[in-house]
Amino acid sequence: MKRNIVIATVAAAALIGGGTATAFAVGGDDDGAAKNSSVQLKDHDRHDDGKDGDGRDDDGKNDDRDDAAENSAEAKAAKVTAPDAIEAALAHTKGTAVSAELDDEDGGLVWDVDVLNGKTWHSVEVDPGTGKVLGSWVDKDDDGDDAADTARVAAALKGASTSAADAARAAADKGTVTSVDLDDDGKVSAWDVETTGPKGAESDWHVGLTDGKVTADHSDARDDDHDDDDGSDD
Repeated sequence: MKRNIVIATVAAAALIGGGTATAFAVGGDDDGAAKNSSVQLKDHDRHDDGKDGDGRDDDGKNDDRDDAAENSAEAKAAKVTAPDAIEAALAHTKGTAVSAELDDEDGGLVWDVDVLNGKTWHSVEVDPGTGKVLGSWVDKDDDGDDAADTARVAAALKGASTSAADAARAAADKGTVTSVDLDDDGKVSAWDVETTGPKGAESDWHVGLTDGKVTADHSDARDDDHDDDDGSDD
């Protein structure tokens, strides 16, 4: 349930007498943090038109290879693991981690960690090379429709004995963890964890909120099979 964080331009104001700067954020995306990340990657998307070197349709084979190469490069470049990124975010911003995702913005890599503190959502960007916090922002619920979602998530987390960091550690032997998120399929019952293998293959896992048990998530494979059967590709 990765949230779309509303970020604003950062304004700093020195407190009277203290000289300490306080930053307020309202606004859009994590481009700024990605540009400041110590991990900058090369572009692997060389065949995004679905054609091979002589212009003929390659049935997406080059796209698949490029995706795998990009996944592998990102996973290898992230020296800071998902649990470590979550711990860094929580050391900076108090609350409970609800998700963490290794995110590539125009070649700049960041860990994007969502933290819930009471009824307030924070997005904390962590450098995957150094573990330093690059920035943090507050999600402003301008339309007032997040209350029910927040209450449901808070209730699920209150009864959980497995944290987001615990879930990432539990799935670490399946590959490099690139995202951990609450299962948002109507009823929160598990963590969704995505891993990347040595050759860039992605796999999805469920990690129980109370028992920490890791099981394979085959829902994406079933959806792909259904799309193939009915001829749909969207």
